[in-house]
Amino acid sequence: MRSRRSLAGRLVAVAAIWSALVLVATGYGLSALFRNSVFEAFDRELTVSVDALAATIETDEQGQLRVPRAPTDPRFVRPLSGHYWRVVDVTAGPKLLGQGVSSRSVWDEPFEPPMVLLEQVLAQPGTTQTLEMNRNKERLRVAARLVQLPSRNSQTLLLVGADIGEAVAAGDRFNLALSLGLLALALGLLGAIFLQVQLGLEPLRRMGRELAMIRNGERDRLDEDAPRELAPLAGELNALISHNQEVVERARTHVGNLAHALKTPLSVLLNESRQNKGEFEDLVARQAQAMTRQVEHYLKRASAAARAESLGARTPVGPVIEDVSRTLGRLFKAEGVKVTAKFEDNLVFRGEKEDLEDLIGNLSENACKYGGGLVEIDARMVATGQIEITIEDDGEGLEGDALVAAVKRGARLDETLPGSGLGLSICDELARAYGGSLKLDRSDLGGLRARLLLPATENSV
Repeated sequence: MRSRRSLAGRLVAVAAIWSALVLVATGYGLSALFRNSVFEAFDRELTVSVDALAATIETDEQGQLRVPRAPTDPRFVRPLSGHYWRVVDVTAGPKLLGQGVSSRSVWDEPFEPPMVLLEQVLAQPGTTQTLEMNRNKERLRVAARLVQLPSRNSQTLLLVGADIGEAVAAGDRFNLALSLGLLALALGLLGAIFLQVQLGLEPLRRMGRELAMIRNGERDRLDEDAPRELAPLAGELNALISHNQEVVERARTHVGNLAHALKTPLSVLLNESRQNKGEFEDLVARQAQAMTRQVEHYLKRASAAARAESLGARTPVGPVIEDVSRTLGRLFKAEGVKVTAKFEDNLVFRGEKEDLEDLIGNLSENACKYGGGLVEIDARMVATGQIEITIEDDGEGLEGDALVAAVKRGARLDETLPGSGLGLSICDELARAYGGSLKLDRSDLGGLRARLLLPATENSV
């Protein structure tokens, strides 16, 4: 069986997925923006240090490079602090870099720029180029510029490098705070979406509850004071309910009119056939009686079907069982029939009282006729949410195919007793018209047990 999908779940899922995608994209965008801003500021500091070196570098009397006023950042003085600078000549020989001067922080570790960076500065002298490189266990970002000093044949390379560990750590802290903030925002949005969907669908749920109340007979119309989008639907449903009630009333009227129209001609035929004896008169009598049975059967069937399709009918079960058992007890008192009844309180049948009386009355009357003198009627709510009414007797009962044949139209349980054989058939069709069922089987009392399943209203026990 295919499970029903939740409209609220679908709306929440779509909104949650879309919000998650937007939040993830926003998180990546903000993280990238923060990282770019951090490294742009980092590169500006490196460029400032390169500018300071370019402003102070000079050549001594022996033609050696020197930096009399080095950048004042104390990290350039502390050994292996992660901040380094170097000034070196660029030669045309195989080593490319000649002798130069470095910050004290370089100590005795080499501070050689990668070949890619050298190629970039050689291709664009005078501009500052930046690149990341590894130096021992440090990850450095290096800024380099190629300058030409006066009265010096070779060009001079200015290098400034700094460990990017602090910048990466700052980015990690920002990403953590951003993730927590976006997670909190996502939870808040999810709660807001769920609340919005619940509030938005509440008018539909209220309309569903009102329809259930109409079906249970607790009200006759929907409230048309609904949101603008649902007001036309409420109006159309009310019009449909009114139309349904009108159709049922017309069907009842037509059934009654047809019954009156047919009973009189059939009565005349039967009376005439009884007054005149003969083969033809006997044929007329038999056919008229058959027509009477057929008319009664189909009139009851049509009337029951019309009532079963009507909305709002509700009938307490207990009073009907009490009336039927009391009436049958009086009718069959002379035959020694004892009728007992028990039922749960507050059982309410979702249907017409007349139909419930026909169902219980026909089945109970059959039990009184064909039983051994003891008839038990029991009504209770079962796990399926339906009302189960069992009618049992202590007679001979039925076996095998007879249980199936008994509910067929025109079948007789006992040809020695009067009847048309239509009672069980009408009960079966009427129960199915209400979405229920009638089942015959062997009773624990020894006779026949008729088991009715009928729809119940929501406020039944």
